[in-house]
Amino acid sequence: MCRHLAWLGAPRTLASLVIEPPHSLYEQSWAPQRQRHGTVNVDGFGVGWYVDRAAPVRYRRAQPIWTDASFASLAPTVRTRCALAAVRSATPGTAPDESAAAPFTHGRWLFSHNGRLHDWSAARAALLPRAADVLDTRSGVDSALLFGLALAAWQAGASLADGLADAARAALEHGGGRLTMLATDGSALAAVVSGEPVYEHVEEDGRLLASEPHDDASDWWEIPDGTVVAVDATGVHHTPLR
Repeated sequence: MCRHLAWLGAPRTLASLVIEPPHSLYEQSWAPQRQRHGTVNVDGFGVGWYVDRAAPVRYRRAQPIWTDASFASLAPTVRTRCALAAVRSATPGTAPDESAAAPFTHGRWLFSHNGRLHDWSAARAALLPRAADVLDTRSGVDSALLFGLALAAWQAGASLADGLADAARAALEHGGGRLTMLATDGSALAAVVSGEPVYEHVEEDGRLLASEPHDDASDWWEIPDGTVVAVDATGVHHTPLR
């Protein structure tokens, strides 16, 4: 459906994370190598990153990433310790504008979803009352419902990973779907791997989680399906979703 990545570590430019690798997220917008559903990701893109304030900066558009000359000019000049980026392949029937493009954000959190709810209408009717009611959760896309559920958990005090897990479990109880998600609060990363893959890459100065490897190195590790991942200053922790 989509491709996304999240970085936590030493400062890097957005270009080094999104554009410059041999098989970058930028290239995955038109030539993904391991995408299971859909063939291209041309229905929008977004990048969120952290600077010297609690809330992240977000840049997103409803166009293919390679057509945005402004982002290509901006990306080499911005350095950050933490970023989340995504390119979108829209689910039929969902909103076509940039409000449906990840990352979604509120407060200090960034969120993206790769997949699809099997019965969005039924899940929305059952779960919307449990979701946080903020601007990004009102977008006409199933990912916004998952974000709203995770956000409600975070606002109630759940950890980054537990909030994603709560959202996934709620969706699994109401039709299920492909529910792979990434999130960050600027100091940690989290992922739920459910129905779509996530690969982990350990580097000397940080850690990358991504839909697919961005180069041909052999040290990418595919995280098992049904895993909740937490990355923070203490290390990496994997727990079962169920």
